[in-house]
Amino acid sequence: MQNNIKNILIINPFGIGDVLFTTPLIESLSARIEGSGIGFLCNRRTEPLLRANPKIKWVFVYEKDELRALWKRSKAGYIKKFFALAKDIRDKKFDAVIDLSLTREYWFLCFLAGIRESIGFNYKGRGSYLTRKIEIKGYSGKHVIEYYLELLRFIGIEPVHKGISLYVPRQDKEWARDFLKTNGIKEGELLIGIAPAGGASWGKAAAIKHWRSEGFGGVADRLIEELGAKVIVLGSDAEAGICEKAANAMRNRVLMACGKTTLLRSAALMSLCGLVIANDGGPLHLAVAAGTRTVGIFGPVDEKVYGQYPPAGRHKTVKEDIECRPCYKGFKMKECAERKCLSGISAEDVFKAAKEALAAG
Repeated sequence: MQNNIKNILIINPFGIGDVLFTTPLIESLSARIEGSGIGFLCNRRTEPLLRANPKIKWVFVYEKDELRALWKRSKAGYIKKFFALAKDIRDKKFDAVIDLSLTREYWFLCFLAGIRESIGFNYKGRGSYLTRKIEIKGYSGKHVIEYYLELLRFIGIEPVHKGISLYVPRQDKEWARDFLKTNGIKEGELLIGIAPAGGASWGKAAAIKHWRSEGFGGVADRLIEELGAKVIVLGSDAEAGICEKAANAMRNRVLMACGKTTLLRSAALMSLCGLVIANDGGPLHLAVAAGTRTVGIFGPVDEKVYGQYPPAGRHKTVKEDIECRPCYKGFKMKECAERKCLSGISAEDVFKAAKEALAAG
């Protein structure tokens, strides 16, 4: 099939982590298909990551909330916008689509765009329209990246790159250096980032993946007092309350960057950190992609499937080894009022993992 493909579209409408998990697929396609043109359909929040990626020729934004709001205001307006998007995609003459959405939602769009070859996962029969597919009941036993790369066999190529890729523009790197300098962080000082929120793609349910803010504050105090580190708090404007709660739980002052950065500027700041400590979620994987050591705190989600990739000495995971975790399986979460998987994690556990990550080669 490889010889028949010149332009290929990837659909991944999920969050930051999921889109970063797609980058080994992008790198492999770019390296193996000579003269290829790769397009990517994403949501508004992950758009900057893809616009900055030189391996991607076209970026299409499909923001569900915006489209649903438009439908309520004007059905004619919705139809006009939808068909305009289909035409824009059709004009690029894609030979195939790799649809990672696990739904039927995009099949009509691809049909209108004239894409005849469709590759993806058939989850609960939702991928019945796919011309080449892998049957799954969920992601388990191996990392999501490994699942994504397995789809390359339908194109007849082998993966050439398995690490997460991130391209941060020069101006964002310069902004990050200036931001630290302006706030009294000297070059060569140990800077550690903490991201006490994360997981925005889970919406209102994101909090079930959050370790307690006071825990982050306690670890930050020990990093400052025992290791002489400077600490920067990272997060989006919507996460300001959680970030402030962590900072208010501390004895020491920290640099608050929450709400003061863009996605790529946050990545640039992470690249200047010696370590980033984060919950399971987009910020954790952004730090991995930025080349920074990490400590990931995992509760209900399986770190073997959704954790830092590739797992290595510079990336540590903190989790509770209890019988009921991970309880997020088959894209469903079991109801639980206690969340012992997170409440049982101590500041000492995270501090110990931070020291191990910093000592790793």
